Amino acid sequence: MLIATVSTQRSPSGLAKRGRGRDKVWELSALDLIEDEVRELVRRRGVDPSADPDAVRGLVAEVLAHYDERSLAGGLPPLPDPGQLARDVFDSVAGYGPLQRYLDDPTIEEVWINEPGRIFVARAGRSELTTTILSASDVRDLVERMLKPSGRRVDLSTPWVDAMLPDGSRLHVVIPDITRACWAVNIRKFIIRAASLDQLVELGTLTAATARFLDAAVVSGLNILVSGGTQAGKTTLLNCLGAAIPARERVITCEEVFELQLPAVDLVGLQTRQPNLDGAGEVRLRRLVREALRMRPQRIIVGEVRHEECLDLLLALNCGIPGMCTVHANSAREAIGKMCTLPLLAAENVSHAFLVPLVATCFDLVVHLAAGADGRRRVHEIVAVPGRSERGVIEAEDVFTWRDDRLVRAEGYPPHPDRFARAGYDLVDLLGAVS
Repeated sequence: MLIATVSTQRSPSGLAKRGRGRDKVWELSALDLIEDEVRELVRRRGVDPSADPDAVRGLVAEVLAHYDERSLAGGLPPLPDPGQLARDVFDSVAGYGPLQRYLDDPTIEEVWINEPGRIFVARAGRSELTTTILSASDVRDLVERMLKPSGRRVDLSTPWVDAMLPDGSRLHVVIPDITRACWAVNIRKFIIRAASLDQLVELGTLTAATARFLDAAVVSGLNILVSGGTQAGKTTLLNCLGAAIPARERVITCEEVFELQLPAVDLVGLQTRQPNLDGAGEVRLRRLVREALRMRPQRIIVGEVRHEECLDLLLALNCGIPGMCTVHANSAREAIGKMCTLPLLAAENVSHAFLVPLVATCFDLVVHLAAGADGRRRVHEIVAVPGRSERGVIEAEDVFTWRDDRLVRAEGYPPHPDRFARAGYDLVDLLGAVS
């Protein structure tokens, strides 16, 4: 590591190390010296690093130029790699320090910290232990910086938090004593690998036939439930399905944290809110679904259903408003069963006998995704819900199924053929022959 001996009285930029004695001489690495001077210039000139990163890059270049002048005069050692040092300083001042290179890497899908010395990333669905090592204070400082734009917080009264980073990535933090000893941090990057069903076909997530069918189902106004495990690609598929909604329709989205990025012209996005320090002001997902009904929606999209908001969504869909949502499940049929169970959390007077026929009539299609051993996400089945139930069991028919390591046409047909006809689709021609 390069070491520079610097006096505060001789700094050409007039920048003194804060918290140090006026005449004290100290040793700093070149990185620390340049970073401190950049931070001081940011403070003096009133630059907001998150809002104006280009200005920060200009300050880094300015400080590096001063450093070069001093090194030519013999006061400081030369820098072997100014470009890398400039990137490191910029990441520290305007980014998220040592984690920034992982956030900038398009091949990395998620970053998580189990403890300061164990930082992992995920590529192509597989986890890797990195060589990055932080201190406990580094982790806390990074989390504070990440939460600042969202206005959310994490403390002993609220020991976990969900937030969105400026680039759209989703941040989740849990602190002791909920965790054993260290802060647990997850950053799930929302990488837009596909913005339409056709692009999913190119990625191998869908076949061309299933993409045409799903596009027609969305245009025809069918209610679609997207299911799958963690990191199966549910949000990406929901985003692509949302992109197929006709431009003339008004779309209201409800999410815990903004993740969907739809191209709709008439779009309003809603997200939940944490309680304040007094424990008041919380806005839960079920409240957003209720409010969405007052906003003249022609489509309602709920990012993910986890709890009692499922009942409010079912009631909204039962009003004739087309909608979509995602849910964690191991199969399409398990997803249907879960939608019959989650509303029981809403109130004690909600019964299974009431929910089963309601779910049977609310959802028309279930699209299930799964990640293979190679990390690739694929649609494994598309199931139709005809709207019938018997003895507490909802009937379901396979429209497309996974067979011989590929997605093929099954024997089932979706409900509401009249809606397809009104939208100009011939179902028989659209689905083709049974495999």
